[in-house]
Amino acid sequence: MIVMKFGGSSVGTGERIANVARIAADVTERRGTPPVVVVSAMSGVTDALRRAATTATAGDQDTFHLIRDELQQRHKQAIDDCVSDMEHARALRAEIESLLNWFETLCQSIYTLGELTPRGMDVVSGLGERLSARVVAAAMRSQGLKARTVEATEIIVTDNKFGNATPLFPETRERVQRRIVPLVEVGVIPVVTGFIGATLDGVLTTLGRGSSDFSATVLGSALDAEEVWIWTDVDGVMTADPRIVSQARTLPSISYSEVAELSYFGAKVLHPSTIQPVSSRGIPVRVLNSLRPENPGTLITNDAVDEPLVKGITAIRDLSLITIAGPGMQGVPGVAGRAFGSVARSGVSVLMITQSSSEQSICFVVRTVDHSAVVQSAGAEFELELMRGDIDAVTSQDEVAIIAVVGAGMRGKPGIAYHIFGAVAERGINILSIAQGSSEYNLSMVVSHQDVDEGVRAIHQQFGLDRIGGG
Repeated sequence: MIVMKFGGSSVGTGERIANVARIAADVTERRGTPPVVVVSAMSGVTDALRRAATTATAGDQDTFHLIRDELQQRHKQAIDDCVSDMEHARALRAEIESLLNWFETLCQSIYTLGELTPRGMDVVSGLGERLSARVVAAAMRSQGLKARTVEATEIIVTDNKFGNATPLFPETRERVQRRIVPLVEVGVIPVVTGFIGATLDGVLTTLGRGSSDFSATVLGSALDAEEVWIWTDVDGVMTADPRIVSQARTLPSISYSEVAELSYFGAKVLHPSTIQPVSSRGIPVRVLNSLRPENPGTLITNDAVDEPLVKGITAIRDLSLITIAGPGMQGVPGVAGRAFGSVARSGVSVLMITQSSSEQSICFVVRTVDHSAVVQSAGAEFELELMRGDIDAVTSQDEVAIIAVVGAGMRGKPGIAYHIFGAVAERGINILSIAQGSSEYNLSMVVSHQDVDEGVRAIHQQFGLDRIGGG
């Protein structure tokens, strides 16, 4: 069994949805078994839905009406372009209109109450996938396939952490086996809504922004799939962002660990949680281009190979470097624990940590949007030490970025850091902080925001990644 996920750009128009149906038809014909299909919302729809709800709670009664009408027109046009049967198209347009009327009523309630809870935002945000799944299934039926929309709220069971829910795998597996397997056995393509799930009580949740990849691998794990295919608008996992490095190449293969590092540090091809459900079961993942389906893409497996030494360079922007420094920190047990405890209490995730060998400073990197809360929390934690002068200050340096260099071949190889830092130094780039994971798969550095693109290009050139095969 194959699970295939199609992202927002792959279902962004009626023409592209028709292309998705052709890909599904080709896979069904070649393999003799229909795939399980997971879809995102049409590109831009989730942002529009969230904007409608946010403006409604702020007292704007006009924006959500406009967005509702725009979404109806966009989906109507998609239906006209990919659903050939007039009667089916008419019924589908009515169903889409009914869902959008419900959305409009919900936004009106948000406007009246002047309140939007995380639970309410999840209900609004998940509508895009519910709309697109219906259009995709109808397009498949127009091409002679048997297809049925399946709401993920029926099969993916999660906790109740709205906005970033975690799947409950035993319960999810039982429901997936009971609901999805019988459809595939009779030749029906299940078209499943990505991004969303539901609690045990049936309350809709979302798995986090951009998490339809995660939905696909959750289903792949629950179905013991042969492979999971992630269809996007690029040819696979690339050595760098092609918008930064024009010579970036597609990697023919990469390991679970390497792609997880790249995803965590900003690579946009996969959601950071994608790999976890399938890696423990050894289920391969392929990243493919729905606009160029003949390309082989990138195969992601458990096998890490040493060549090339560096697989990819990626970056996270809009960060702040928080520093806690002072002579009174040296040799005092528990300072690091208190520092990170204060960060945890502020509800902020730390992206990178370094500590000087003299123990007189601790640095950590957070997103700039969170830096004020972190500085305030850390300042409160060390208020007494600041008064005594044991700690000089808790400071924040904004407008920085992390460049992450990833590759299994880096492990145990002397001179890797020399080549990385040498390449950056030759471009006159100052490194603010450095960290390396214990696996040695990743070496990360903090640089000024203005230097990040040049740094990525320098390292890419240093390791000859423009010569990798795969296009």
